[in-house]
Amino acid sequence: MEFYQADPTLENYWRGVILFGRNVASYKFALAHALYEVDKTGSDLITLEELAVPFSRHLCEHLKHAPKQITSSKSQYLDTCAGFNQGEVSQSQLIDSTVRRGFGVVLDAFHNVNAAEIDKRFFIDERKTHKGIRLTDNFYLLGERQQYQNLAFETTARWNLVEQAWAMGVSRNLVGVEFDESNQMLFAKVNARRVDITSCCDSLNGYQKGRCFYCYRPISLIPGDAELADVDHFIPWAAREGVANINGVWNLVLACKCCNRGAAGKFAHLPGIKLLERLNRRNEYFIQSKLPLHETIVQQTGRHPAVRKDFLEKNWNAAKVMLFHIWEPNAEGEATF
Repeated sequence: MEFYQADPTLENYWRGVILFGRNVASYKFALAHALYEVDKTGSDLITLEELAVPFSRHLCEHLKHAPKQITSSKSQYLDTCAGFNQGEVSQSQLIDSTVRRGFGVVLDAFHNVNAAEIDKRFFIDERKTHKGIRLTDNFYLLGERQQYQNLAFETTARWNLVEQAWAMGVSRNLVGVEFDESNQMLFAKVNARRVDITSCCDSLNGYQKGRCFYCYRPISLIPGDAELADVDHFIPWAAREGVANINGVWNLVLACKCCNRGAAGKFAHLPGIKLLERLNRRNEYFIQSKLPLHETIVQQTGRHPAVRKDFLEKNWNAAKVMLFHIWEPNAEGEATF
């Protein structure tokens, strides 16, 4: 995929799995979180029993607020997880069930994106020979990368978005994801009732590969970090009277503080036309990642690439008439999207 081919770092291969891998169950997200947490200071062999503890814990926690974790109607393993939440299944029974039933498909499918395996493997399946998986050098190197601390936030955000799409039934009721600036959250409306989904920053960061949309400087999702990302309206809020759905996900980007509100920052100026082309590419990543951002972008900007591009250009031109001033950032890193 162009996503990681344009910037073939380990974190972007990992993001390819989280953002673009096929979602028929949430097990991929639980496995990612388990791998973040499992003790990696000893052997590179992680037994299924070791992996089962964080894997099952994350699934059980998500089941408490999102009972639908798969696209099929029933799962014996998830029934066990639900039984654990209700106090009907013991911890040892949960771990035993996870070892026997929890990893059946996810270990085989984890590295597959768009019907093909990615070039970088993060673990080798050794269930038949050693009853576990063996972490590769790629995973250890991933842990040393600057962006590693952001990945857990991104994984949770993606999991929350997929859960909400399943809960609403995207085939019957397309999910429209919207932005609440007051609490920096993405939300959806269910029968006129608002449902908060997840952090806007955590959801968008992976698609921007952990970098400021404008200058490519690395940004952070960690609260209190000096490089904590801002959510910014690409077409400024000042143009809201002439731009349709300016609060839509199509118009939201993450920016460093310098670009968003620094001395030479964007403020109410309109980003240049090349940056509009970059926004179009980023929105197409949303399309590729499927539900629910695919459905949201289609609803907000159009069903076909040419229509979506025309939508952006028309709104950019309308904003230009109102705002007049064009703004360009100073590059702080290499172009990665």
